[in-house]
Amino acid sequence: MIGMKNKYALFFCFLAILTTVSAQEPTPETDPENTKEIVLEKNVGLQQDTVTVVDTTKIIKTGIELQTTTVTSTSVKDSVIYAAKDHPKLSRLDSLWKQELYNSSLFDSIYKSVTELEYEPVEYVDLPTDTLKARLAELNARTPFNVEYNPSLESVIKRYLKNRHEHLERLMALSHFYFPLFEQELDNQNIPLEIKYLAIVESALKPRAKSRVGATGLWQFMYGTGKMYGLEVSSYVDERMDPIMATKAACKYLAKLYEIFGDWDLALASYNSGPGNVTKAIRRSGGYTNYWNIRHNLPRETAGYLPAFLATMYIFEYADKHGFKPKRPEFGYFETDTIKVKQMITLDQVSEYMNIDVEELQFLNPSYKLDIIPYIKDEDYVLRLPLNEVGAFVANEDTIYARAKAEFDKREKPLPKYFEANDRIRYRVRSGDYLGRIARKYGVRVSQIKRWNGLRSNNLRIGQRLTIYPRRPVVDAPVKKKTPIKSKPIDPNIETYVVKSGDTLWSISQKFKGISVENLKNWNDISGSGIKPGMKLKLSKS
Repeated sequence: MIGMKNKYALFFCFLAILTTVSAQEPTPETDPENTKEIVLEKNVGLQQDTVTVVDTTKIIKTGIELQTTTVTSTSVKDSVIYAAKDHPKLSRLDSLWKQELYNSSLFDSIYKSVTELEYEPVEYVDLPTDTLKARLAELNARTPFNVEYNPSLESVIKRYLKNRHEHLERLMALSHFYFPLFEQELDNQNIPLEIKYLAIVESALKPRAKSRVGATGLWQFMYGTGKMYGLEVSSYVDERMDPIMATKAACKYLAKLYEIFGDWDLALASYNSGPGNVTKAIRRSGGYTNYWNIRHNLPRETAGYLPAFLATMYIFEYADKHGFKPKRPEFGYFETDTIKVKQMITLDQVSEYMNIDVEELQFLNPSYKLDIIPYIKDEDYVLRLPLNEVGAFVANEDTIYARAKAEFDKREKPLPKYFEANDRIRYRVRSGDYLGRIARKYGVRVSQIKRWNGLRSNNLRIGQRLTIYPRRPVVDAPVKKKTPIKSKPIDPNIETYVVKSGDTLWSISQKFKGISVENLKNWNDISGSGIKPGMKLKLSKS
């Protein structure tokens, strides 16, 4: 025991010596040899600042009269960090809240739950059937939806409460951010406010959500339907992902569907599967117009669509009765504002110069597909920021734009050019093409291509032109100028022409001066445009 005490005594003495030596050694912050002063010469109107360079870290501060609007850049080794300040108190989103904002797992979960909905009885003692019936009767009385009790709806509600409690609580947190925006637009267009729950079933409140078939945004617009309601898609921008524009379009579409069916349950079903599928289900059921009577004739996804919507509405309306305690955002959608951009700028650049997390900027500006805000004449492209950051950006925008432009000028690879996406294309059949390959390329069905082009078989000709309405937006590539084909004078010794692979009547007419497509048709008794390789065509009347 005594030997052990001696060892401990020696150990603590050694520690004391080390501490004393460390305290006497100068640190980089106190060592005068590592500190020097650099005086920056300022232009007229700017005060002279003194900058202290410590070790490998250099702080450069550009000061003006109002210190609340300074742009500060900090160089640490080879990195530069910018911070634009409007006032000393900068709010930050709670880390857990950010996780809810930027996480995409909720969309996959809600999509699977709707498409694979089951209706077997579920044991859930916290919600007796009599209590559920009473609450559904209350909802039925105060909403325009048919929320009457039935065993299938009870099964869905109890399954959600039992298995999806955490997911629903996270969706409730997101709803505090989006629902005020939805409610304002729904009220403007005299649509039931409960429709806001539709966005949960459609996208799990993810503005960049995209389904397997290409439906996009909070309200899951297909490309063609979005185009019909004014949502443009280009190489830079997809307005289906813009919360405000997509909500306005969804309200117009839903109002039109209600005008057609005169029933909100059927309007929601047709929003999901299209009016055609709903009218077919009504016919097959023998003329019933109650959703629950036609549900078995609807596509599987739509069959679970309205039960999921009604279950979601019930749970949100009675959230306090089931112990939900969602987190609330530190700011709402209406506590943000937009700034019209004066030149092209990326979200990465805004993040760097404003010291805002790029995930936060992506969340607030979801419609910019490449995280680039383009500048195009006569177009109003805007940057959305939290209100407390707007002043700092405006106060320093000249500096921010100048830095952004300087960065663009240094790029080795230019940014992609802006092109509008088309809702219809003309496709030229190439060697090796077949209908299945073309259909996969554009996300459509073979039967659709045949119907659009009046094709009775699957046979295609090289050079044949097809009209296609792509499910996936197609962006026009820059048009390359083609070298004009020089027409050859007709050789008097040539009386016929043998059709080659890839030939068309027009291409043949261009090879011989003085011959038109109509000439070739008349001289060879061709009524349409069909020619085949090996066919001999007369090149004169004789």
